[in-house]
Amino acid sequence: MNIIAEAQQVSALDMLKPGRQTEFMLKARLRSRRLISVPPAPGFWIVAASFMVVMAVGALPTPLYVLYERRDHFSALIVTVIFAAYAVGVVASLFLAGHISDWFGRRRVLVPAIALSAFSAGVFAVWPALPGLLVARVLSGLSVGVVTATATAYLAELHAARGPRSSPRRAELVATAANLGGIGLGPLAAGLLAQFLPDPLVLSYVAFGILALALALAVVLLPETAGVSERPRYRTQRISVPPAGRRAFFAAAAGGSVALAVFGLFTSLAPGFLAGTLGYRSHALAGAAAFLVFAAGAVAQSLLARLDARALSGVGIAMLPAGLALVSAATWLASLPALLAGGVLCGAGAGVIFKGGINTVLDLAPPEARAEALATFFLASYLGLAGPILGLGIATQYLSARVSLLGFAGVLIVALGALAPVLLRGGSQRGPGRGRGRRAAEITYQGAGS
Repeated sequence: MNIIAEAQQVSALDMLKPGRQTEFMLKARLRSRRLISVPPAPGFWIVAASFMVVMAVGALPTPLYVLYERRDHFSALIVTVIFAAYAVGVVASLFLAGHISDWFGRRRVLVPAIALSAFSAGVFAVWPALPGLLVARVLSGLSVGVVTATATAYLAELHAARGPRSSPRRAELVATAANLGGIGLGPLAAGLLAQFLPDPLVLSYVAFGILALALALAVVLLPETAGVSERPRYRTQRISVPPAGRRAFFAAAAGGSVALAVFGLFTSLAPGFLAGTLGYRSHALAGAAAFLVFAAGAVAQSLLARLDARALSGVGIAMLPAGLALVSAATWLASLPALLAGGVLCGAGAGVIFKGGINTVLDLAPPEARAEALATFFLASYLGLAGPILGLGIATQYLSARVSLLGFAGVLIVALGALAPVLLRGGSQRGPGRGRGRRAAEITYQGAGS
């Protein structure tokens, strides 16, 4: 899964005017609002680290689900329900709070959101029963939704404050790396800690919770970049569908759901398949497998960032079905190399399909409605995420893991094939936003399912 992203933000670049005026305005805000002398350059990396850690906390349970299953006799269905609780938190956050940093300021919103992530890690550690896991996942999702939007905008604004020669490309790459990299880092770290140190269901949560709190305190010291003159009356995030190219918009949202469902597979049931079906019970290996998937997504998004929506969709449509087929075959052949290779293809393919969907929305939506259109896109994608994963969990109650995964892959491949004719046209319906805000598209992702 920001990305994220993000969902509620077109991006900070859509709120800033390029060139000398932007530099002057941002530096004026920094001088007038800064409480202590922390310049934008180190602040940029503190925000990036905070972004990554919050995303990592949301993905820490990935290699640990097999331990919960073994201890409490969870079924695969229960694991998918726990996973879906995260999506509930993200959707609620996107709709209720993802946009409020525009009113209250980046720092004032980011600090409590990071603290909420630390609190969710504490709930994981002290309340490891099923109700506690559900509560912790919802809290983590709430934090991720706010942090993805706020941190993405904060990074762009801190970077722009360095001067007119500051290319937005750097902020874009760092936001992508922090988002998807964090989702990959969480399972990798949790798997290694569980493999080699005691208290596997406590240690990783405590470690990342402390790290998140330390970063929240560091963010308190940063300058404010958002110009908050007056606060409007609270409202939820507005959503809208661009009037031009509705078919392309809905296809992009459906494609986003497919991509997030693939990411969801690797952060929910894949470690169980690795241990139960292939016989590899290493927690470190389970975490490393998830890391590869999200690292592939981050790398693919960065390398292909300059492609338009149609080209991105074409690459993703070629890679994702191949990856799903390889992962399914790996469970029948008991082949770890095939599973890992398929995971890399899935991660790269899902990442670029999701990014292509964002670019399509930005092409279709008029500039004044981009934030609302992106919010609708992300909400629709996340609402569509839980269904396939829950369906896979239900299937495992009646069918073998191999057959269930084969059916899951088949459904997603068929869905992608049905969407392909529309996705490959991208935003060619010539909406009023076509050709504008391309840099916004390049730094606005994320929120891949964790």
